[in-house]
Amino acid sequence: VWLTQLLALDGIDLGEVNAAIIATVVPQALHEISALCRRYFNCEARVVGRGLELGLKIHIDRPGDVGADRLVSAVAAHDRYPGWLIVIDFGTATTLDVISDDGDYEGGVIAPGVNLSLEALDRAAAKLPRISVERPPSVIGTGTVSAMQSGVYWGYVGLLEGLVTRIRGEIDQPMTCVATGGLAALFRDATDVIDEFDPNLTLHGLCRIHRLNP
Repeated sequence: VWLTQLLALDGIDLGEVNAAIIATVVPQALHEISALCRRYFNCEARVVGRGLELGLKIHIDRPGDVGADRLVSAVAAHDRYPGWLIVIDFGTATTLDVISDDGDYEGGVIAPGVNLSLEALDRAAAKLPRISVERPPSVIGTGTVSAMQSGVYWGYVGLLEGLVTRIRGEIDQPMTCVATGGLAALFRDATDVIDEFDPNLTLHGLCRIHRLNP
């Protein structure tokens, strides 16, 4: 029932879906999602990482180690934006991925996600309250909560600015920085290093890869 209702929000009837593609970095979820596609969509889902053509080369020491989500975003970013790219994905981890002007994956950075940092702070400091991620009005907090929010929020802004600056220095080419992921909207206007905000980047990449594998 929930699946039918979810599709109905976008005006899609369950019977209209006849193909599916999956990109996941959670192996235990793959079986359940594949089974859902077989049961409700009557199709065998394609899985990124299982022999699908991505249209890019992976220039790192162990190509098989790159998460499927990062490769999907790389495919989408190259399709939507010209030149060298940095893709920042605000997920469970905060990742910064570098894509060449030819569309190849050149490597990147993996940092703890914002919510992971909050959970670690909550576990390690018993006297500190649990907080949500919000943009505080100033860097200097006037209380415990605002000081924590500043440390998390502006600390991540500083992290992003430092990493993007260093990446651009190493590549020494003009680069467009694209932000995506769950918390990207919260950080998009906090720094000048983010050039584009693209919340549907991964979905676009999945569609692109599906078209490459008819």
